[in-house]
Amino acid sequence: MDRELWSGLAVFAEIVEAGSFARAATRLGLSASALSHAMRGLEERLGLRLLDRTTRSLSPTAAGEQLLLRLRPAMASVAEILGELDGARDRPAGRVRVNAHRPAAVHVVLPRLALLARRCPEVAVELVVNDGLVDIVAERFDCGVRHEGALQADMIALRISEPMALVFAAAPAYLAAQGVPAAPEDLGRHRCISYRHTSSGALHRWEFLQGDTVFQRAVPESFVTNDADMMRDAALAGLGIACLLQAQAAPHLRDGALVEVLPGWAPMLAANHLYYPSRRQPSAAFRAFLEVMRG
Repeated sequence: MDRELWSGLAVFAEIVEAGSFARAATRLGLSASALSHAMRGLEERLGLRLLDRTTRSLSPTAAGEQLLLRLRPAMASVAEILGELDGARDRPAGRVRVNAHRPAAVHVVLPRLALLARRCPEVAVELVVNDGLVDIVAERFDCGVRHEGALQADMIALRISEPMALVFAAAPAYLAAQGVPAAPEDLGRHRCISYRHTSSGALHRWEFLQGDTVFQRAVPESFVTNDADMMRDAALAGLGIACLLQAQAAPHLRDGALVEVLPGWAPMLAANHLYYPSRRQPSAAFRAFLEVMRG
């Protein structure tokens, strides 16, 4: 089979899977016009229209569906063979794409990548920070990292961290002006820095620990952001009280830029899990990455 025809078939399958020329172009690192040109060339060579396209939708024609039925198993077989060949390398090589929420990316994944670089210098890692929920298969990630309750279904999951401590903190100037809360109910009289979840759009409800019981309480939403680092920066700027990762706040607590409030009331953030598809043959590069993430 000539190279141009095979390339066109691969582009066709990618466009259908992505659901649009723009998303397929992003995945392949090409322009949408280049993909459109490749599709026209493929349809002209086959003498068939493979895609029905409108300004709002894209779907395979009957001929395109028939082609995909045979093409997908063939491409999966090629990918499996390449995975087996990749496993025969003396040294792992290739790219690993990871999608992680910010706390895990900063405090769990990133600190372990130096060891991977020393062990496997030919393995490259692309770490995408995203606090929303992502379909890692559709977006072509090798794995995702989320808390246990936010894992994608039908995945192999590996715990890669212990629960992470949280802390309530504010700037000394804010506390000097507004007073120090003694209990969670006192927060109703304070300015609070809140987090909005990217995927759902919902505001995070603050949680508090009393003995072995965790309970939620609504607090004033004086400043809202969807970025954990912005929450820390807002607290440093004196905008109010924030609930932060202890690891994130620790340097500022040590130098006095932040002061802990409500000690003993902050709960733990759930442990982080790395998850990946169970039906995909892991590459040698990904297996090396997993080994490092296991700690």
